[in-house]
Amino acid sequence: MAASLLACLVLCQCAGSFGSGNMGGPTLEERKAAIAAEPTGDHFIGRRYYVEKTRFWGYVRKPRESWNKAKLVVVREDKKRQPDRLPESGADRVYGYDQNYEYKLRGYLTGNKVYDPNSNQILPEFMLTGYEVLNRNPGWLFRPDDRYDRYRITLYPR
Repeated sequence: MAASLLACLVLCQCAGSFGSGNMGGPTLEERKAAIAAEPTGDHFIGRRYYVEKTRFWGYVRKPRESWNKAKLVVVREDKKRQPDRLPESGADRVYGYDQNYEYKLRGYLTGNKVYDPNSNQILPEFMLTGYEVLNRNPGWLFRPDDRYDRYRITLYPR
């Protein structure tokens, strides 16, 4: 029994729904209303998107902007380390533990492009200066039927 439960948990983490589907989440209307109600200001909204062996951080958008306008970015850590940057050994969490967390990010797009060899993409660079967690379980990112796979990119805006 315990072995089958563990196997189920591993499978759900590796290729399960990104948010909605079986696990609940906002409706399309609820998501649109929540985005429309976001406070504006000098910050970004970021969603951590972890795929093993890639160098990108996740998707970043301006407040009140649809996730479909978000940019997949590489975070530059000169001024602030990204949230899941942990010591190489002895940490009780692992790199990417914050998969799908939603953040309020302070910083700016530098205008530079960065090559991520493992995903073969040239992506915008985001200079991080601060962050705070907004939601640890915000549900789907682009569509209610999003599917997450930690070994390959499966989430793209349309």
